[in-house]
Amino acid sequence: MTKRLYFVTALVLILAAASLVMGQAGTNAALKNPAALKEMAPAMYKADFDTSAGMFTIEVHRDWAPNGADRFYNLVKNGYFDNIRFFRVVPNFMVQFGINGDPALNTVWKDARIPRDPVKQSNVRGYVTFAMQGGSSGPDTRTTQVFINFKDNAGLDGQGFASFGKVSKGMEIVDKIYSGYGESPDQGRVQAEGNAYLTKDFPKMDYVKKATIAK
Repeated sequence: MTKRLYFVTALVLILAAASLVMGQAGTNAALKNPAALKEMAPAMYKADFDTSAGMFTIEVHRDWAPNGADRFYNLVKNGYFDNIRFFRVVPNFMVQFGINGDPALNTVWKDARIPRDPVKQSNVRGYVTFAMQGGSSGPDTRTTQVFINFKDNAGLDGQGFASFGKVSKGMEIVDKIYSGYGESPDQGRVQAEGNAYLTKDFPKMDYVKKATIAK
């Protein structure tokens, strides 16, 4: 290979890497300040999730849980869920996601809690709810993690888990999300190491390619 061809190849690789970094910075810029992402959501909206398992849509009703609906709207709109993993999948219970692949973003969002919402809708199959930090540590500890119920989990209602939406299309896709790892991923390491940890140790894990507010 000639020196010129080596130079051109190296330049292409450098430009590609720079483009990737700039793209990530552009995507994540708004997410670095959780306090600024407080736009009120529409009364009803839909979020499309393009995942490695297929497409599904979440229909959100703000009157069900206003604080949850607003937080979810801002996260989806600003690309928070893009390229994140379904890190906790418990068959016949639920699938959970919402820890970012970038540890730096996890640092700024871990204490960005939203106020509790009264439980108006039960945790039935297909309904979507914010998780609480430390499992059931209280409705005031919700930040970015959400789960989709695989079955009717009405027992969660009394603990303050307030559903804010439901899978309106593609629940059969949600059912297909890889569950072989169960609860094996260490959430502390997911927070601290992001996708670097998950892609290395759990290569079959399904993930969100991109989430968008439906037009």
